[in-house]
Amino acid sequence: MKKTITDINVVGKRVLVRVDFNVPLNDDGTVADDTRIRGALATINYLRQAGCKVILISHLGRPKNGPDDSLRMDPVAKRLADLLGADVMKLDDCVGPEVESRLAELPAGGVAVLENCRFHPEEKKNDPEFAASLARLADIYVMDAFGAAHRAHASTEGVARLLPAVAGLLVERELERLSLLVENPRHPFVTILGGVKVSDKIGVIDRFLDFADAILIGGAMCFGFLKAEGIDVGASKVEEEAVGVAAAALEKAKSTKCRIVLPKDLVVAGSFSAEANTLIVPVDQIPEGWMGLDIGPATSAAYAREIQAAHTIFWNGPMGAFEMEPFSAGTRTVAAAVAEAEALTVTGGGDTVAALNRYGLGDHIDHVSTGGGAAMEFLEGKELPGIAALQDA
Repeated sequence: MKKTITDINVVGKRVLVRVDFNVPLNDDGTVADDTRIRGALATINYLRQAGCKVILISHLGRPKNGPDDSLRMDPVAKRLADLLGADVMKLDDCVGPEVESRLAELPAGGVAVLENCRFHPEEKKNDPEFAASLARLADIYVMDAFGAAHRAHASTEGVARLLPAVAGLLVERELERLSLLVENPRHPFVTILGGVKVSDKIGVIDRFLDFADAILIGGAMCFGFLKAEGIDVGASKVEEEAVGVAAAALEKAKSTKCRIVLPKDLVVAGSFSAEANTLIVPVDQIPEGWMGLDIGPATSAAYAREIQAAHTIFWNGPMGAFEMEPFSAGTRTVAAAVAEAEALTVTGGGDTVAALNRYGLGDHIDHVSTGGGAAMEFLEGKELPGIAALQDA
């Protein structure tokens, strides 16, 4: 376990908080989805009430060659100010004498948003001098960006080695909830994995085979498993290394108590389009040139039954191309089953969250993880650099 902001004296301190404000923006530059900003409010408000100077740092998007006006933090700071009902100081850089001078003017309980840390290439390189420049801004460092905790960058790991470093309330909740999945989970434990890439999830599959009861496979990643079983998947999208990875997982499953459950039927189409002709077919009867774009109704019903019988559920990845209505039924059925289950329910991954929000079910899940990649690496048993650098409780 790691220390959190409630374990140390933060009163009146300058506190640098690494948040995950990597939010989607509308065409007009406004924030399209403020879920990640809202996720940081508990930590921000705790620190404000303690009279701290709250200094927030985050990345936004993937700037390639230094500053990019389309990826500045101004709209994020504006949305945060709206949510807090208070002024927020927005700075035009994240390090340097001018930043230090402006922050000296920040009042107790005040909030400042630094500029996009990835405008500096030293951030991703975890440059020691850049990390030291960040450390000069504060007395205490708080990691509250779980979605970036698996990156050893200057603002996530480097600066944490230079200041007293603890977890924020969001990260504390993430670690507590995700730990419930791997430390004596209640059975039956059902894992639902979808999305495109088997390779992104093989570590979780390999680990969950040791203690889950069933792994339900959907999305494009199912085609690697179907091909590994000798089934012709037509023009369905198959990751190059997927078949070998899937075959290894299926072989390991034979020596465990965990079942890998594959679709029995699919919604297929002649092209990747909402206007394409569609059919519902058994998995071994995909017409030549057609592609699977959703699990079929029989599979959806079978998966829902598995989910309803579970006491612990982890879901990552949609069951199909749910953003197009003809291919959304599988994901919708699974989402509803997870939301209605009398179980500990944990979900993660951007597309999974988007699906839950699309169907208005996000509030019915016990824990919606803010970090897809970080959550998967944590569940695989990997050490997250941004967490490892924090003080032990």
